[in-house]
Amino acid sequence: MKKNKTTHFMSGIFILVFVAIFLILTGRFLYIQATGEINGVSLEEWADKKRTSSYPLNAERGKIFDSNGMTLAYDRPTFSIYAIVDETYTTDEEEPKHVKDPEKTAEVLAPLLNIDKSYIQQRLEKGIKNDKFQVEFGSGGKELSQKTKDKIEDLDLPGIKFDKEAIRYYPNGMFASHIIGFARKGEDGKTSGVTGMEREMNKLLSGKAGHISYQRDKYNTKLLDPNEVIKQPKDGDNVYLTIDQKVQTLLEDVMSQVDKKYEPERMTAIVMNPKTGEIVAMSNRPSYNPNNPADVENWYNDAVSTPIEPGSTMKMFTWASAIDAGVYNGNAMYKSGSYKVTEGSVPINDHNGGRGWGTISFNEGFRRSSNVAAAKLVSGVIGPEKYLNYLKAFDFNQKTGIDLPGEVIGRIVHNPNAPRDIASTGFGQASTFTPIQIMKAASAIANDGKMVKPYVISKIVDSITGEELKETSPEVVGKPISKETSDRMMELLGSVVTAEDGTGKGFSLEDYSVAGKTGTAQYTVDGKYATGREKYIFSFLGMAPADDPQLMMYVSIKHPQLEAEHGSVPVSFIFKNVMKNSLHYLNIKPDKESTNSVQTVKIPELKGEGTKAAKQALKGLNVTVIGAGDKIIGASAAEGEELLPNDRILLLTDEPTMPAIIGWSLRDVLQLAELAQLDIETIGNGYAFSQSIKEGTAIKKGDYLGVELKPPEKEKKNPDKESAENQEGEQAEQDSEQSE
Repeated sequence: MKKNKTTHFMSGIFILVFVAIFLILTGRFLYIQATGEINGVSLEEWADKKRTSSYPLNAERGKIFDSNGMTLAYDRPTFSIYAIVDETYTTDEEEPKHVKDPEKTAEVLAPLLNIDKSYIQQRLEKGIKNDKFQVEFGSGGKELSQKTKDKIEDLDLPGIKFDKEAIRYYPNGMFASHIIGFARKGEDGKTSGVTGMEREMNKLLSGKAGHISYQRDKYNTKLLDPNEVIKQPKDGDNVYLTIDQKVQTLLEDVMSQVDKKYEPERMTAIVMNPKTGEIVAMSNRPSYNPNNPADVENWYNDAVSTPIEPGSTMKMFTWASAIDAGVYNGNAMYKSGSYKVTEGSVPINDHNGGRGWGTISFNEGFRRSSNVAAAKLVSGVIGPEKYLNYLKAFDFNQKTGIDLPGEVIGRIVHNPNAPRDIASTGFGQASTFTPIQIMKAASAIANDGKMVKPYVISKIVDSITGEELKETSPEVVGKPISKETSDRMMELLGSVVTAEDGTGKGFSLEDYSVAGKTGTAQYTVDGKYATGREKYIFSFLGMAPADDPQLMMYVSIKHPQLEAEHGSVPVSFIFKNVMKNSLHYLNIKPDKESTNSVQTVKIPELKGEGTKAAKQALKGLNVTVIGAGDKIIGASAAEGEELLPNDRILLLTDEPTMPAIIGWSLRDVLQLAELAQLDIETIGNGYAFSQSIKEGTAIKKGDYLGVELKPPEKEKKNPDKESAENQEGEQAEQDSEQSE
């Protein structure tokens, strides 16, 4: 009886509890139904969010062009492949939308993706087993070209899809890489500039991303009424550089030859218009291919980021300071050989071991690159204080302001309280400056005393409208010396190249007069000056034509592997090749007659001409006809341009076919791609040894051409021949300034 009462009581309790729970749940459901909210969250908004896909619409990064409009960097479309393996995705039984046969799919994809068949099959089968919706194929399935995508789509494989994405591409490979730099995607998926112009102009190049949102089903397919919202992206602006592709390519080719033959630690070269400050070409070694940034050996743009002791190129500013101060007498005599700035100080010796040349004039001392003459001018003629003021007037105490990232500043006199250090600065020791600082200062000498700011950005253009947003104008940033001083310095610099006792005889050109100054600077290793015949930084700063310089060039080579030749030989090889050909290319009229004058070939109007007639008009040139057509529709050289004998010229016919380009230089390969409007990709450096389009194949605009290049075979050196050439054409300047 007691047990029944207990049972009835507990039953009543449970009924009350269940009723309470029922009422609470019912009330909750009624509340949700009435309000459409759970814990303050709108169910309608939540559902809307769950079935809404939202994706960013990336802006296309702006392009980088050279001064003539050739593309140097752009976003290249690539594709990532993926496979849908979810069987429920198939809505039409006759046409499956998922991978139905993993083995067959893997078999046909493997050779196109260059991936093992077993790996692809394993990925597909594992995805099916684990109820995955889709699978990818690692790095091998990314960055596919349009050509590869088209081949795969032609196979009509069920379940195989592609995502489009852009990668930053540099069609010229190792071309002005320290100027252009490179950009890459970060973990957030955004492409940002890492070095060079890509970094300097990152904000303008990047543009502004947009986004798209729409409602979809569980298969990510848009609903009939998707409620789509689109905010269009704003593509990045285009950047035009002052770099001239032809001059830059010539510089790259010549530096690669020197790099192969002499294996220096470092090389830097700059070509600039001294009237405007425009950088026409700039290159360094070691360099890198921005398409493969993992292989970068040298991140630094040494031209703007690496201060060095300039060596005897500094003497032009020492003599200019003395002349401008009104204290210089070029005919005054002094005793060369050795000189002590103060009693007990370490003597400053001339570069021939301190022997000197007896009592000579200061003009002769400049031609012979006398350290003693420079030291005496600083300490006894100009005066240390006034000399330092002139160096500041040349802006050696500040950055040039060039529009490149990573510029650093050198240092005027490491120990300004040491008279010998100030005197040593007069011949390029005890102070450090970057090559671009030296070029900026030298522009005053080449430009009637007016010093111009160097720059590499020509203009900024809206990539959509073509509107010019900004244009860089030449800027005079100082006048450290007078026009009269400039004129006298140009005469002295000219004598360095033309006089029998000048150190720059090996830098003369046949048809253009050259003014310039050689330099051989020491460098330190572990805080001490390196010793050894080749352990110097050999350099030259030259201008041409000397009476009215249109181009100015600086070349420096650190620790080349020399045999019998002097360090000025590889420097001269770069300077003479680049300067001579660049002046001709820019149609600068030669200003001197040469006993060994080379007759140039002036290009006539070729468009519309018959092939035979065009070839006849170009006698003396290396003519390559592109195709078997009867009419010429384009040429690699413009009407009126003058080419040297045996220069290559390409003639494009109305029926273009691929020529054999094995052995062609990078410059010639790029000219072909530009002329035929091919989509080119170069791998390596040097000369072509493989081409993706076979000789004789018909070509059209937009065709892909892949070219592999390799350096030329290293030439065997002939010490006897090179020594004789050196003695005949070079006055060996061994500016081995003595360490303190």
